[in-house]
Amino acid sequence: MVSPCGPAARTDYGRAVTTIFTWRGGFANAEVNSLHAEAFQTKVFDESEWNWVALTRRHSLGWVVARQGDGLVGFVNVLWDGLVHAWLQDTMVARRARGEGIGAALVAHARDGAKAAGCEYLHVDFDDHLRPFYLGACGFAPTSAGLLVLERAGLDLSAPTIGGAPEA
Repeated sequence: MVSPCGPAARTDYGRAVTTIFTWRGGFANAEVNSLHAEAFQTKVFDESEWNWVALTRRHSLGWVVARQGDGLVGFVNVLWDGLVHAWLQDTMVARRARGEGIGAALVAHARDGAKAAGCEYLHVDFDDHLRPFYLGACGFAPTSAGLLVLERAGLDLSAPTIGGAPEA
């Protein structure tokens, strides 16, 4: 599903800039790793450290990419249980494109993709400062949830995982 986003359309120096959203759209590891570093203030991982293409193909129901021209300005990953539950992970918007409604549009396209796949629930967890975005702009209802931090002696938990377990 490819669609231009009306609210995210803007002009740059008199030229119209349209944001195109694509469910399960193509992307390169380098561009998502760069966007991830910008969005989460981490180092830029290389493909050998964090292979988004392989991981999304192996573990995701889908993902949404947002592009302005050839440039990646947004991404969200949609994981699932294979039946009725889907989860948003790593919602990211480039700094240069924030404030244009791209984040909310990414979530809306992810919702539509999960619904089309037969999912009944879309979950998200987030830091407190993102509460107005997810509960307000995106329409999520607040729920009670829990988080268990898993620590394993001798393993670097900051390293990306493959198949659900950190590589030793």
